[in-house]
Amino acid sequence: MPALDGLRILDMTQYEAGTSCTQALAWLGADVVKIESPGHGDPGRAVGLSGEQEYSAYFCNWNANKRSVVLNLREDAGREILLDLVPNFDVFVENYGPGVIERLNLEYETLREYHPSIIYARLKGFGLTGPYSEYKCYDMVAQAAAGAISITGEGDGPPLVPGPTTGDSGTGVQLAMSILAAYIQRLRTGKGQFIEISMQEAMTYFMRTRIAIGSKWGTRPARRTGNIHGLPPVNIYPCKPFGPNDWLYLMPITSGHWDALCTALERTDLIVDERFADPFTRRLHQEELYDLICEWTKAQTKQEAMKVLGEAGVPCSAVLDTQELHEDPHLVSRNFVKTVDHAGYGEVPLLGFAPRMSESEVELTAAPLLGQHTQEFLSQELEIDERRFEQLKQAGVVQ
Repeated sequence: MPALDGLRILDMTQYEAGTSCTQALAWLGADVVKIESPGHGDPGRAVGLSGEQEYSAYFCNWNANKRSVVLNLREDAGREILLDLVPNFDVFVENYGPGVIERLNLEYETLREYHPSIIYARLKGFGLTGPYSEYKCYDMVAQAAAGAISITGEGDGPPLVPGPTTGDSGTGVQLAMSILAAYIQRLRTGKGQFIEISMQEAMTYFMRTRIAIGSKWGTRPARRTGNIHGLPPVNIYPCKPFGPNDWLYLMPITSGHWDALCTALERTDLIVDERFADPFTRRLHQEELYDLICEWTKAQTKQEAMKVLGEAGVPCSAVLDTQELHEDPHLVSRNFVKTVDHAGYGEVPLLGFAPRMSESEVELTAAPLLGQHTQEFLSQELEIDERRFEQLKQAGVVQ
């Protein structure tokens, strides 16, 4: 049985920060019903679309294992339907922009009148209080506000925007953890609660190592260090055929790693070379050392280099690109690369969910089409028959 079987979530999230939260819970077995507006639904459905595409791969990657129900909450009838649904659910989640929920009059106090033990979760860029609370926010804005951009890039260059969307999905996963904690507490006490999370604050969770190592308790800014996150020979190294992603990331930290590296390179002479006798002398001669290692890596593909060094006990990885992730033999062998049948694309690959639980398994299903479940869902939950549904549809309340 799925771990969260029986947990029901009304999902009013959009784009990525909120949708990553509810998708994580859906992948653990929760019943997640996504409430979308008529016409275009979650604006994330349009992200990355070209003129020839009908469905967004971005949306599909953040909304698997959910149902889609369309309600026009600007109409009184649509809002009343939502409020009638509230007692049937355990959790309500939203990440709309500042003021939207207030204009819809769907705050915690309102929903609590219909369901006193509801768990009500709100995700905002800068939280609900403070000088920035009315500011709009997206992933990279949160990363800038949390210091992540300031530590990314070469030391003598400008700050750079990191690639992963940690500001969004990192916040979403922390919110999912908070919802589960609130659910456990409700099972013990019978009481629901209000949860608020700030993207700026959540993003600082991923900054703690760099803050601790480089910030001296917040008395100075941590420096940008490029690809060197440690003492030489920590770095990235070019591999053949020298394409844009043909690189190996190498991170030998201990003396055992260093000895294993030299042995794997068939350069055991480097172990006794005075220039490289310890981490500090290696720093003094880091350019020479880098060139020596490059002589070896340039003769290998990144996969060949990873195999030789990985088997020798040296921490390293080929710099895999996003296409290679879907073909990586390790991820494929672990059944992490899934295939789902999507109504818009046919069979497509999706990467799975990292947690593996021995007593809980949830099949990955495709993200829903807009309003795919509206009629069936309203019939089951509120006994709205076909005639009434058509009336609501004609009035623009449902889709």
